[in-house]
Amino acid sequence: MPSATEEKVSRWYSGVTRYQWLVLAIASAGWAFDTFEGQLFNITRNQLLADILNVGPADPAIRRYGDAFLGIFLVGGTTGGLLFGSLADRFGRRPTMIVTILMYSIFSGLTFFAQSLWQVAVLRFLVAMGVGGEWAVAASLVAEVFPKSARAHASGIFHATSIFGTWMAALAGLAVGAQWRYAFLIGVLPALLVLWVRASVNESESWRDRATNRQSVKPGSFRELLLHPQWGPRAFLGLLLAAVGLATFWGVTVAGQDLAKQIMLNGGVAENLAAEKAKFAYGIVETAGGGLGLLAFGPICVRLGRKRAFALMHLAALAMVPITCYLPQNYFQLLILLPVFGFFTLSMHAGYAIYFPELFPTHLRATGTGFCFNGGRILAAPMLWFSGWLKSLPGMDLRLAVTLLGLLFSVGLVVILFLPETKNQPLPE
Repeated sequence: MPSATEEKVSRWYSGVTRYQWLVLAIASAGWAFDTFEGQLFNITRNQLLADILNVGPADPAIRRYGDAFLGIFLVGGTTGGLLFGSLADRFGRRPTMIVTILMYSIFSGLTFFAQSLWQVAVLRFLVAMGVGGEWAVAASLVAEVFPKSARAHASGIFHATSIFGTWMAALAGLAVGAQWRYAFLIGVLPALLVLWVRASVNESESWRDRATNRQSVKPGSFRELLLHPQWGPRAFLGLLLAAVGLATFWGVTVAGQDLAKQIMLNGGVAENLAAEKAKFAYGIVETAGGGLGLLAFGPICVRLGRKRAFALMHLAALAMVPITCYLPQNYFQLLILLPVFGFFTLSMHAGYAIYFPELFPTHLRATGTGFCFNGGRILAAPMLWFSGWLKSLPGMDLRLAVTLLGLLFSVGLVVILFLPETKNQPLPE
């Protein structure tokens, strides 16, 4: 039986300094506000588009433009992730994080004044650039600042805070009601985080060391990243791994709301009541399970290794999708399964913040991390259209459509076979 001293040493947070906790808090706040800015449009878009287009709430143009703006957001996020990831490797994590936070805060706030579709489109693109860029920079900073023994736990916590961003966006939407402009005005508040970043965050020691010896490397070079015999394959395989998670998120995870609505409609529940209960089932119940999955992925990575953790969660998700689709016979039975469904289908997303920074050297870390995660957005974008097309086919059972889309998790199982294990290894230099 281990002594009290041995048990204390074995805890992952033993020896973590106050400054390292501070970096985690700041990075997590930035990522939570990232998610807040991204979800704010999803929460308010029906009223926003109805007002901008001057149409009724049921007009089909609302869904058409809503999907188009989501596509714009994905492209903006990819652009920002690639651009700011490269800039962070060249000029430092701190100044780049400041610029990305200011971008998504200011341009979100300017949406308060939007009067036309093109204005909304431009602002959403710019907000997305800041959102995509901040994640890559913050994920790299957390990986570099924390010791090897605590890196996976800290990075998992960092990514899991996205749940708070979703809840904040939902609360902001409820608080302003139909006055959607004020929700975006609230979106300016994250800019205050810049003061905290400037006062508290220093460049990581590994980046400072690399910055003093740049004669033999090109920091932030996409050419070096993609054409290098070691980093290039990792970048493309990481992109495929992220694409599986992002595609299944849009095609499978968010379908929990549709499954809840369908099972209630089949039970004779009125349309309006079914829609409200479905929002609760997805936004609160399933999302809570997803948040626990994100938090759990770090400890699982430490125990099993990165590759086995990804394999386990992809296998579990592959099994859990048809169980959730076909086993429950009523709304309450579905509510029991949805947290488990969210746990397994969302948990591997925390793995991207843990794993991607470990694949690349310091001078390419933010570039490679941003390429994997945000490049995966573009590769996953067609799933938005394919998922909608499949689910709307005449005679298609929603449960079958979601189950078929869930087969994408098997692709992730194949991809992870070709990636290296990074458990207990120092970051590449």
